[in-house]
Amino acid sequence: MGVFSAIKNAIFGHPAAGQAAPQPAPVDATTAPAQARAVPTLTEAATSAAPVDVEGVLNEISADKGHPDLNWKSSIVDLMKLLSIDSSLSNREELATELGYTGDKNGSAEMNIWLHKAVMKALADNGGRVPANMMD
Repeated sequence: MGVFSAIKNAIFGHPAAGQAAPQPAPVDATTAPAQARAVPTLTEAATSAAPVDVEGVLNEISADKGHPDLNWKSSIVDLMKLLSIDSSLSNREELATELGYTGDKNGSAEMNIWLHKAVMKALADNGGRVPANMMD
């Protein structure tokens, strides 16, 4: 499992993210009666699910941990610490590679700022609702 997957799973899998609606079984359109084919496909059901409130979940995680002094809204290191994910340079380098960072992977402020924004954008692209100020 990649670093981004660990971040996504920690947020989307948290109880505050809500329970996903049961997914219908796939239907073979060639043999199923027309009535059964009216059931949404897995893809349709997944895209119609309510988005996860990323900021809300992270606020709840922070509250659960006693509001640690972490600037997770803009710091990738603090976000990873909040989620109990290794925030070492090597793990951030791996995350940078996963998300397509092309700059120098030396742990610079530039890389870390880019990582935080890229993680938030990727969470939004994967069904999360993320405030615009956390992505730009």
